[in-house]
Amino acid sequence: MTNRPSSLRSRRLTLAVAVAAGAALTLAGCSSSSGGKKSEESADGAPAGKATTPRMTVAMITHAVPGDTFWDTIRKGAEAAAAKDNIKLIYSSDPSGGTQANLVQNAIDQKVDGIAVTLAKPDAMKDVVAKAMKAGIPVVAFNSGVDNWKSQGLLEYFGQDETVAGEAVGRKLNTLGVKHTVCVIQEQGQVALEARCAGVKKGFEGKTDILYVNGADMPSLKSTITAKLRQDSSIDEVVTLGAPYALGAVGAVSDADSKAKVATFDLNKDLVKAVQDGSIQFAVDQQPYLQGYLAVDGLWLYKNNGNYSGGGEQPVLTGPAFVDKSNVETVAGFAAKGTR
Repeated sequence: MTNRPSSLRSRRLTLAVAVAAGAALTLAGCSSSSGGKKSEESADGAPAGKATTPRMTVAMITHAVPGDTFWDTIRKGAEAAAAKDNIKLIYSSDPSGGTQANLVQNAIDQKVDGIAVTLAKPDAMKDVVAKAMKAGIPVVAFNSGVDNWKSQGLLEYFGQDETVAGEAVGRKLNTLGVKHTVCVIQEQGQVALEARCAGVKKGFEGKTDILYVNGADMPSLKSTITAKLRQDSSIDEVVTLGAPYALGAVGAVSDADSKAKVATFDLNKDLVKAVQDGSIQFAVDQQPYLQGYLAVDGLWLYKNNGNYSGGGEQPVLTGPAFVDKSNVETVAGFAAKGTR
């Protein structure tokens, strides 16, 4: 997207301010460019570049589906922030809204110092999030819940506006000459996924079909997409909403002997390779590492300096950014380390 709205620029400025505040609250580190020299230490013996603030405990609770490597990247970002900020990180996940709410209750019972949570099923989370805040535990949202975090009274939101991202994908498909796309949703009722496909449909000038599949059963997912492509040969683009599902869609296209191309939301190292070899046209990167990092660091900033990223009024956006053959080599090195 070449012309960004002023609101997006202001949100990025907010992010820059938050990062600067974090830097001001940590001790500066110094090392040689070769990495051979150990980091200098402060006068009190604490390692340079790490917080000397009191130890905190933060619970991160997500709706991750087992086996989805996207969440490994979020967790790495969260762990990096925790290591810097002298935080004990407790990570847990479950795709069921009810079980995720129970995990939040467990964190309340443990009297943690902060909670970072995804709001994929916002109605299921509403009451327990309110209980956490009533108990004096600050709560931030990330990844899912851009339309709900503020109404539920959370401090901050870090992530992608999924409707905006979907519309951007739709417009990109227009430039590629696509006429008929199928948008594949791997978990029906998950608000972020539904918003992505709704955005694609809004931004795309051609015909958009919505296809629901079982994201927890990859063979079933692949066969469902294959059947759809065999049923309608006019489909010339398959849009998936996660990297593992995109790779499954590539196999479905082959099985159906279809000429459709595949594009997707989200990245992992295998998906980057698929962009490199041309089996995936492009991916939309919402920078999950950054989401995990900022969610944890945001709680530390609030605890130690009273900061609100976004001022408690605006989300901090981490995407969308397109990755295709024009820039995939730049991303590939980071993806190999599991941070993109």
